Amino acid sequence: MSYTVPPQTRIGHVHLKVSNLDKALSFYQGLLGFELMQLYGTQAAFISAGGYHHHIGLNTWYSKDAKPAPHNTPGLFHTAIVYPTRKDLAAILQRLIDAKYPLSGASDHGVSEALYLSDPDGNGVELYWDKPKEQWPFDADGSLQMVTEHLDLHDLLSELNNL
Repeated sequence: MSYTVPPQTRIGHVHLKVSNLDKALSFYQGLLGFELMQLYGTQAAFISAGGYHHHIGLNTWYSKDAKPAPHNTPGLFHTAIVYPTRKDLAAILQRLIDAKYPLSGASDHGVSEALYLSDPDGNGVELYWDKPKEQWPFDADGSLQMVTEHLDLHDLLSELNNL
């Protein structure tokens, strides 16, 4: 018998192994702006947006002072963080630029616009916003046709001038 996940199902949180909790908090809390919800001694932290118990867990239980995992081995490709609006994505882009934090990519996927970077441990991070569903690219038979095209960062930043 076939089973389909209920439509209301969502991904609740990601829990990352990090080598240095302070560096990880500096990135996720200090740069990206997540709120610290709880420190678990000196080995773990739980952070969130909007006061949720946690969207991201960070721990050094098995990884304290370890080197990043090689990119060509199985594991997490990236954590995707969804911003509510295009203007919110523009604001975090401006924050990254001001901090001189490097991007590894920026793409328009037809369904979303995304910024790509790595955290201090080399974990991939995608920051994006979803376009309204009526703007998604469907072909003539109704199949979704996601793409990976250049994202115009200057156009994205122009959102900050639209009040």
